[in-house]
Amino acid sequence: MSLAGVGVLSAAGIYVLPSIASAAPCSDVEVVFARGTGEAPGLGITGTPLVRGIKNALPGKTVSSYAVDYAANFSQTSAGPGATDMTDRVKSVAADCPSTSFVLGGYSQGGSVTDIALGIPTRLGTGRTIPTGLAARVQAVVVFGNPLRLSGRTIASASDVFGSKAKEFCNNGDPVCGNGRNSAAHLTYHLNGSVEQGARIAAERIGRG
Repeated sequence: MSLAGVGVLSAAGIYVLPSIASAAPCSDVEVVFARGTGEAPGLGITGTPLVRGIKNALPGKTVSSYAVDYAANFSQTSAGPGATDMTDRVKSVAADCPSTSFVLGGYSQGGSVTDIALGIPTRLGTGRTIPTGLAARVQAVVVFGNPLRLSGRTIASASDVFGSKAKEFCNNGDPVCGNGRNSAAHLTYHLNGSVEQGARIAAERIGRG
């Protein structure tokens, strides 16, 4: 006789049903995104529409998302721990879900999180990096307002492993990535079509992969 659904008598004399744990199903694609400085925990103003755009562009695939768990503080000291969390998430999901591919990305300080996780040295700290053995599982990297550009580098120029998979957006005048003087330029990636373009490119690369 199956024991499924059979209740048990607890120590307190209460008749309860046993809990049945079930693992979350593996998605075809997981988007791992780091929000920008000062944003509330979650995917943020660019990550949220990016995930939505990728889902819409891949109707035949399941797409999950993970918001990197880090402080995103104004002192710019949390990118290293964020990179460690991004890396740990990719490693964990990759181990549990052998067929899941990844899109990685970030906005503002979240771009630095992504850089560090990809093994690119920055001035904003250090953290664990994604093993090169998992590089093939990362189909696309999409960043917005990445401070790496202030050092004259991009992911494309700084990473032999991930550079060809990266799409990087830096608005004219953005002080965070372009050394400009227009603070508003840093806040409009979700309004000027950049996020939609990034989602399309990521989806295309997943389709090719």
